[in-house]
Amino acid sequence: MTDPLLQLIETMSGFGATRFYAKQLAANDNSKNQVYLGGGFGALNIIPHGDIQDDASHVAGSVRDRAKSPVNFFWVNSGSPELAPDAQLILYPKYPEVRMSGFLRGTKKGPNALMTSRDEGRVLILGICEDGRVLGDVRAHDDPLANRLFDLAGSLSTSGVFLELTQLRSGVQDTRAALLAALKNIYDEEWIASSKIGKSGQPEPYSARNGGGYTLEAKLGISPNGYAEPDYLGWELKQYGVRDFEKYLAKSPVTLMTPEPTGGFYRDAGVEAFLRRFGYPDKSGKEGRINFGGVYTNIKGHHPDTGLALRLKGFDAANGKIEDLDGSIVLVDKDGEPGATWSFRDIMAHWNRKHAKAAYVPSIMKSPPPFYRYGGVVQLCEETDVLLLLKAIAAGSAYYDPGIKMEKADSAKPLIKRRSQFRIKHSGLSALYRNFEEVSL
Repeated sequence: MTDPLLQLIETMSGFGATRFYAKQLAANDNSKNQVYLGGGFGALNIIPHGDIQDDASHVAGSVRDRAKSPVNFFWVNSGSPELAPDAQLILYPKYPEVRMSGFLRGTKKGPNALMTSRDEGRVLILGICEDGRVLGDVRAHDDPLANRLFDLAGSLSTSGVFLELTQLRSGVQDTRAALLAALKNIYDEEWIASSKIGKSGQPEPYSARNGGGYTLEAKLGISPNGYAEPDYLGWELKQYGVRDFEKYLAKSPVTLMTPEPTGGFYRDAGVEAFLRRFGYPDKSGKEGRINFGGVYTNIKGHHPDTGLALRLKGFDAANGKIEDLDGSIVLVDKDGEPGATWSFRDIMAHWNRKHAKAAYVPSIMKSPPPFYRYGGVVQLCEETDVLLLLKAIAAGSAYYDPGIKMEKADSAKPLIKRRSQFRIKHSGLSALYRNFEEVSL
């Protein structure tokens, strides 16, 4: 007998979906009350969406009581995708939580009866496409697909309120166990020659010193691409260098994101003016070079070289909630003027590109020629949320670590290099995920 769940996944796959999720709908999950997608903002890492904007139609208290973000959503119940033009995510910072609404307006073949219902046991299936489209299908409680999902539910992995279905296409139900088994095989190989999957799709020797990640991907059969982080059964793979396999101390901090400032003097006057005002002459004596570096944390004062300090505006650190969606991470001078700002909306946009699941694999390199050995203790991280990032910044564990510079500063055409990055010590990673586990292979 044909599996109705797998049949729908294959149909969605034919329309371009590559990741698949299910949500068992509660009575309040309907067009009147919106569909609840979970506490916090973790759902934003699963469902692609557009810019986050104030919801001007909401009048309770303030227009900033909630925000909205469009979703390029299509129903496939009728066989071919039909756009739901008003579908959107609604963000409620006060609680905090995310809901979806507007998914029936403007549709001719939308599942009105099921999505206006309060029936228990309905199921919503989502297919996520690489181009940002979201495909949806809903079934009644007595539909064979709903019964099949109910039978599988106890054995499926979860991400927040979602059951993960992607692995069903490969016949793998427990992606965690499959990932650990693959990494155990790599661990058992010990020293592995550095390689990278080439244009032919086959591993090729790789001699540069940054081959730890490429070699791991090659062993797992992952082809590098410019669109996303390496992915294995839905897990983002992150390799990091360590000095030994006893203490597993990372050689360098983790770069979390590299967003350019969205406001302040940096944006208003330009990078050159920012460097001339807040930068400092190169400390090694290089002529005509102005630097802007240092470590900036929310718990430290103004940096002695630049006169700027990192602060958060509009975030309640004690409760882990955004108080004002117009808030920001800001570098302020001693007069309180903003040298550079990153709006919460922009930070959300960067953070929401991250996978909901990540595996960190330690490695040691020896050369020449380069060989890599991968450690027997890996870190499995699940369910990240931009609110956890902001909380880590508030606590000082995540920090701003720029490397902005201007060369030929005394010439008519100075050369400027931008590098704004937020980082965290590897030991602080656990604060960025709701579930963090170290597993011995």
